Amino acid sequence: MAGDPYKYFRQEARDLVRDIGQGVLELEKGPTPELARRLLRLTHTLKGAARVVKQSAIAEHAHAIEEVLAPLREDGGGVARGDLDGVLRLLDAIGRLIVELDVVKAPESARREEPAPVAKARVEEAIAAPRFDAAEIDVLLDAATEASVQLRGLRGGLSRLARMRSLASLLGAHDAERTDGPVARPERRGARRPVVDEFRDEASELERRFERGIELAEREIQQIQNAAERLRLVPVDAVFPALERTVRDAARALGKAVEFVGHASGLRIDAGMLGTLQSALIQIARNAVAHGIESVAERTARGKPAVGLVELDVRRRGSRLFFVCKDDGRGIDFVAVRKAAERRGVRFESPEASSDEVLRVLLRGGVSTASTVTEIAGRGIGFDVIREAQESMGGSIAVRTEAGRGTEVELVVAASLTSLDALLVEAGGVAAAIPLDAVRRTMRLAASDVSHGADGAFVVHEGNVVPFMPLARSLGSYATAAVAQATTTAVVVHGEHALAVVGVDRLRGAANVVVRPLPALAVADRIVAGASLDGEGVPRLVLDPEGIVEATRRRSTTAASSPVRALLPILVTDDSLTTRMLEESILESAGYAVELATSAEEALELAATRRYALFLVDVEMPGMNGFDFVEKTRADPVLKSVPAILISSRSSPEDLRRGKEVGAAGYMVKGEFDQARLLDMIAALMRAS
Repeated sequence: MAGDPYKYFRQEARDLVRDIGQGVLELEKGPTPELARRLLRLTHTLKGAARVVKQSAIAEHAHAIEEVLAPLREDGGGVARGDLDGVLRLLDAIGRLIVELDVVKAPESARREEPAPVAKARVEEAIAAPRFDAAEIDVLLDAATEASVQLRGLRGGLSRLARMRSLASLLGAHDAERTDGPVARPERRGARRPVVDEFRDEASELERRFERGIELAEREIQQIQNAAERLRLVPVDAVFPALERTVRDAARALGKAVEFVGHASGLRIDAGMLGTLQSALIQIARNAVAHGIESVAERTARGKPAVGLVELDVRRRGSRLFFVCKDDGRGIDFVAVRKAAERRGVRFESPEASSDEVLRVLLRGGVSTASTVTEIAGRGIGFDVIREAQESMGGSIAVRTEAGRGTEVELVVAASLTSLDALLVEAGGVAAAIPLDAVRRTMRLAASDVSHGADGAFVVHEGNVVPFMPLARSLGSYATAAVAQATTTAVVVHGEHALAVVGVDRLRGAANVVVRPLPALAVADRIVAGASLDGEGVPRLVLDPEGIVEATRRRSTTAASSPVRALLPILVTDDSLTTRMLEESILESAGYAVELATSAEEALELAATRRYALFLVDVEMPGMNGFDFVEKTRADPVLKSVPAILISSRSSPEDLRRGKEVGAAGYMVKGEFDQARLLDMIAALMRAS
């Protein structure tokens, strides 16, 4: 503390400035007495802490903020925009003073060689993500690692203790032979045996104590390592206040109304990575306000909400992190970008440059469509900042835009150390973690809840047919063979655009797990995103939700090739929702149009109003059964040309004969349902007709 008198104050002050700034933005949306009182408590804490370390300038700024907020404490009434602008300016000034305190902890020689740019401190520094002393955490990690190495050495000593015990046993046996032999002297008979037995017992007890102590120490060291790794991680949403402030200030400067919304689902990443990305994210958000979001009058004229939206969605997919920032503005004006680029000497390959070519030029930087240079835009360096951050992390950047609808900027980087909330499961003897934000729900499935086809299984979830597969099958070589059970614990997982249901052996609860990337040479399926360690240091797989969905749907897709596509729809008639949805999914996946009926009577009504390529009919239904339906359609001069296939759980020879007699073109037993055979049968009938 003597070498750095502001070590603890800096962190506390940064946290307080961040919380006060976020509260002021909330106050701007809707003041309440409770919010005002909370801000006053935070400001008072900052003022008191500043006075303790004799930082009078910070204390005076905090006192000035109190003067603005005090009138709101009782009634929570409105506050003038200028007053809140003043509070934010005071917070910026405090932030710069906090940055200036960093100079104190640097050696005098370093301060002479490299002066800190305090005078040019940016607003972002005042509202930066939470910081920590990475060097101290590295020391902690190094110490834990060294202790772990020493413990492994002690564990090696256990084998020597075991060897000593074995030698004691051999010595005892040898002594017994010498003392109990026919030529042994009576006074030596068994003289050394108590000593040998005592030595063996002591060695055994020492071995047990070492074993217990080493196991406990290893467990504690593993927990220290996990805790230290977590300390290196910060919540992604720690940058959201900075982005919200950026959007707010840029909109205010340009006379626009814009709202910022962020989504991170509790994801935590390495603080160094987040620090590198923050400047790029701030620039992306600023560009969205300056070049994307229209004025209130323009948005109103176009039928849009008066308040524009800038939204940041952060998610982990496999071994990569996706930062997707989108706005609902006017989109990129390709004509304006091209003209601005040509004024700077850029030559396009063709007179009518494609949008992709224009985007490539825009991403190079140096091009701005702003008519004047301001603090917000005009110099064309925005994409330089974004590109430099992307290149420094070996990532990629993509821009998608739609005229009048908005622009989406996607920044993708490789994930290093991250943490996330996860559902812990066990499947096929493998412990795994599924990101919690991708878990729609968990449930129990009976065998009758799962419908099987030739290439997969399906369940009905919230009225939709969703592919189902035991997770152990998706894990492949990681898992042992699954044992069939009467009921299955299932997890509904959602990817970016689809759902899947996976069966697991058991649920182990929820936890926050630290995700480590797999070694570069490790071969992993698409379903595996990384690995984590449990409290005892045992690895477990961390699964990628998108990979789970892809694997499940891939295994549940029909194997039929080049289906014959009917110009007319197929009419599926069954009183069972599960069967209807399953058959509809199979047929639509094969390329057929499908319509549904819940009874034979409804099917006849539909058939009277339009033409169909084929009837797929259940036999056992309330009211008219499938036999009667086929018989009626064969007697109809128009419908008799439409082939019909009966599907039934009845498989007796009499039922099969009855189906032929009424004129069914095919008959399939539900208990022997074969998806591929059904599609082959339908394809043959389509070709024949």
